[in-house]
Amino acid sequence: MKLVECVPNVSEGRDRKILDAIAAVITSVAGVRLLDMDPGAATNRTVFTFVGPPDAAAEAAFLVIRKAAELIDMRVHKGAHPRMGATDVCPFVPLGGTTMSECVDLARKLGRRVADDLGIPVYFYEEAATRPQRRSLAGIRRGEYEGLPAKLKDPEWRPDAGPAVFNERSGATVIGAREFLIAYNVNLNTRDRRLANTIAQNIRETGRPRRGADQKILKDAEGRSLTEDGPSMLPHTRATGWYIEEYDQAQVSINLTNFKVTPPHRVFEAVSSEAAALGLRVTGSEVVGLVPLEAMRMAGRHYLGRQGKSEAAPENELVRMATVSLGLSDVAAFDPAHKIVEYSVAAQGALVSMTVSRFAAQVADATPAPGGGSVAALAGSLAAGLCAMVASISFERKGFEDRRDVLTRLGLEAHELCGRMLAAVDADATAFDRVLAAGRMPKAGEEDRRARDIALQEATLAAIEIPLSVMRDALRALQLAGEAAALGVPVTLSDAGVAALAAAAAVEGAWYNVRINLPGLTDETLAGPLRQEADTMCAQAETAKREIGSRVRKGLDILP
Repeated sequence: MKLVECVPNVSEGRDRKILDAIAAVITSVAGVRLLDMDPGAATNRTVFTFVGPPDAAAEAAFLVIRKAAELIDMRVHKGAHPRMGATDVCPFVPLGGTTMSECVDLARKLGRRVADDLGIPVYFYEEAATRPQRRSLAGIRRGEYEGLPAKLKDPEWRPDAGPAVFNERSGATVIGAREFLIAYNVNLNTRDRRLANTIAQNIRETGRPRRGADQKILKDAEGRSLTEDGPSMLPHTRATGWYIEEYDQAQVSINLTNFKVTPPHRVFEAVSSEAAALGLRVTGSEVVGLVPLEAMRMAGRHYLGRQGKSEAAPENELVRMATVSLGLSDVAAFDPAHKIVEYSVAAQGALVSMTVSRFAAQVADATPAPGGGSVAALAGSLAAGLCAMVASISFERKGFEDRRDVLTRLGLEAHELCGRMLAAVDADATAFDRVLAAGRMPKAGEEDRRARDIALQEATLAAIEIPLSVMRDALRALQLAGEAAALGVPVTLSDAGVAALAAAAAVEGAWYNVRINLPGLTDETLAGPLRQEADTMCAQAETAKREIGSRVRKGLDILP
């Protein structure tokens, strides 16, 4: 399931009634979950954090900005934190299958809507910036609310969306897209905050500060200076050292602003190395707030690889390996269900969370969803899972060492396909429900009929695109099954054969769902290419199934 995180910062941190009203509009949007509301009295600012599917998250963000504009008057606002509007900043963060490009599109669409509907000037920042000098939030916000009248008159600071007119009540809003920020602390076997801060200065992106003339020079056991200017070690890393009385130990406290470049496990290793140079030892680490699933997968693959194991392990094993290797339960229990973003926001009652027997009963029930589309997606995910299994078993076998790289690649791709098709199990059922809901919309008047037709076309297109994506993934799983049959150990040949059959069934089953929904799409310029792509993939799958089946049967015939 595609997810985004949204973190709007509003210029109110003292009036609980206003904050509760803003929280209420967030939770009013179906599919959106409010994860945190962090008010600050001195800053007079509150950070809301919520997660949901892209469109739902964008709707919730708009409602936040609109409600803040109604309830917050910037003409009387005072606080310690820099700010320029009632909703000061609103970033989108890609999670769960969503790309940064999609978040940029989301931010810009929201910005235009805010400008058009609310009359608030909007600037785009970070990845959504329209020019380099607007990437930095601090740069855009320079001069704050009080400086807006002059800034808006400057052609260089014309808003990216909306009028270059000062909105006295609401100010301006900055909307953008950025990577997930991970708050991550590494624990040390010392109480000395100074040593923790020395490590922080050695690993952070900005390096160590300049040494004053009268500053004492600290040196490590090898005589290396710890206080003079030093180069940065880890990009996208902010760090400091502190002592936590509750834990009775010092920590290196870190913010990772782009975990895809510098993931937690890389920081953990760097801190461990720096600590050893000072005669210290790392005892573990902790995640403050939530961590993306991909960061845990990256750590799990890293430590499995160091052990000579296949990195193409099941997701639960990657999470377990990351948790143990990083010592994430050192000072407090690390519960993946609550600490990993995607697990925390998993839909209650989702089909993929059911037992096999309950899912089968749900399919057998006298309701149209879940139906053939969900079953086809499940068949595809099982096919990909079998491919991953063949790769993992073969990786461990003696005599297959020269195939480990290709087996790892096969296994990793198979796991990715498996996850996407599992997500489609629920997505297909949801898409069908949307078609039914659109069909039930009122159609008494011309305006009602027009709104119903638009909603029905959008829902029908989604009901086509989801099984079409299953076809693409299942066809690729079918190709991987052929590779597994050729590369795997002989005892897994039957598993590769079953994977091919399940993948082919998934392709054809999803094709049925594409074809049954196509007549509902009235725009032939859309329907034609979709029909052609689906028909082509179905024919390709039939050919591949025959070829792989022949290879598997021949292989089984020559087994002793």
